[in-house]
Amino acid sequence: MFGSELRPETGVPGTSPGIPDVAVIGAGPAGLAAAHHLIRAGLRVTVLEAADRIGGRPVTEEVDGYRLDGGPLPWSEGSELRHCPGLERLVLRPFSSGVVIRSGGRRLRIGAPRTTRHVRTGRGTRGVPGIPAGSLGGALDLARLRAQLNRLATTPAERLSRRPELSAAQALAVRGTAPHACEDPLRALLGALLCDPELTTSSRVGDLALRGFARGGLFLPAGGVSAVPRLLAAGLPPGTVRTGVHVLSVATNAVVTRGHGTVHCRAVLIATGAHEAARLLPGLRVPRFHPVTVLHHAVGDPAGPGAPAAEPLLLLDADRRGPVTYTAVASAVDPSRVRPGRALVTSVVLGPAAAEPADALDEAARRQLAALYRVPTDRWRLLAARHDARAVPATPAPHDPRRPVRMLSGLYVCGDHRDTAGVQGALRSARRAAEAIRRDFAPRARPAVPALPAAA
Repeated sequence: MFGSELRPETGVPGTSPGIPDVAVIGAGPAGLAAAHHLIRAGLRVTVLEAADRIGGRPVTEEVDGYRLDGGPLPWSEGSELRHCPGLERLVLRPFSSGVVIRSGGRRLRIGAPRTTRHVRTGRGTRGVPGIPAGSLGGALDLARLRAQLNRLATTPAERLSRRPELSAAQALAVRGTAPHACEDPLRALLGALLCDPELTTSSRVGDLALRGFARGGLFLPAGGVSAVPRLLAAGLPPGTVRTGVHVLSVATNAVVTRGHGTVHCRAVLIATGAHEAARLLPGLRVPRFHPVTVLHHAVGDPAGPGAPAAEPLLLLDADRRGPVTYTAVASAVDPSRVRPGRALVTSVVLGPAAAEPADALDEAARRQLAALYRVPTDRWRLLAARHDARAVPATPAPHDPRRPVRMLSGLYVCGDHRDTAGVQGALRSARRAAEAIRRDFAPRARPAVPALPAAA
C-alpha cells in the first residue's frame, strides 16, 4: 500500500507512525509552498503529483540549448516571492531598461520610480537604479503619468482595495488615471501585466498590478519559471514528493489513488489547477481563463544584421499591428537561458489571436517584430510556439482575492484560482491554506500534569 512507503516518523498522539498529517495533491508552486509552511508548523506532509515531474503549469523546456518558458513573461517582485520558505536562493533578473511602449508611431520608455529597487540574488540584494521616462507626447503629460505611477507605488495596498470596484477598462476611463496622450500606452501596459488586453479584470487587481510594477519594475526568474518549483522541491525532506500518483477521490482523512491504494491522513489539501480541483470537489467554482501563446525565436548571430539590440527591456505594441502583445530579448534579461553567442527573442500573444495556428502566428509575428525591433526577421528560427488555453484565471469584478481555502475541517484547496492569477497568487493562497490547516490540526503541547506525591 502507498502509505507504507512513506518515511516513518514518530506520530502525533492518536496517529500511526508513517501516516502523514496532510496529503497535498499537486506538486506545482502552490502545493510545494504549502508543504514548506506545513512542515514548519510541525506537521508531516506527503505531496502527490499525477505527472511524472514536479512543477505544475510553470514549465521550462530545453530545446537546442535554449531554455523556453511556456507562459507569460514578466513578473513583479512581491512579498510572497521574497518571504516564501524554500525560495531564498531564487534569482530574479530585472528588465533594467524598463518598458518601451510603441503607440502612434512613437515610443515611450517607462521604468520604476526614481528610487532604488532591490532584486534578490543568490548572494543577497543589489540596487538597480530607476529608469527615467522617455519621450511620447508632451513633457507635461509624461510628468503626470510618472506622478500617477509614483503615487500608486506609495499607496498602501489596503487603501487601493477600498476603491470602488469596476472593470480595469472602466476605471481608466472614469478616473482619468493618465493624460489623454498616454492613455493607450497605459492600457497596453496594464493589459500586458494582467494578460487581459480587453481589461475585463477587476480594477482592484489592476491597481495592485500597476502598483507592483511602479514599486519595483519587472523581472524574469533566472533559468526559467521552473526554477520556482525546482527550488521549492529541493528544500523539502527526501521522500516528501511522490510523482506518478493519480488521485481518484478525496475525503477529509483519506486520498484514494489509482494503483497506489489509499493514503490515510488527517487532512487533505488540493493544490491543483481549477478544473482538476473541481473534479475532486464537485461544485467548486471554475473561473474563465485568458489564453496565452508564447513564441520563441532563435537569432542565429547576435552580432549579425538580423539581431535586435541586446537590451533588457520589455517592448509593448499599443498599436496592435500584429498578434504580438509584447516581446523581449529574453537572453538579454537572463543570459542563462541561452548558450554563449546566441540570442533568444520571446514574444507573447494574448486575446483571441492566441488561438490561431502556430504557422499563421509566426508569419504575422515576424512582420510585426521586424517593425518593433527595426531589424529583418526572415532568418530567425521558430524554436517553439506554446499555447495554453488555461494560462491565466480571469478575475473580473467583483473579485474576492481571498476566496475561501477551507472547505470544511480536513479538506482545503489552494492555487491562483483562489487568489489572484500568477505565481504570487498561488504562493499567497498556499500560505493561507497552510495557516488554516495549522489552526485546525497543528500539534499542541500537552498541559503539564502535576506529579503525584511519592508513596509513604
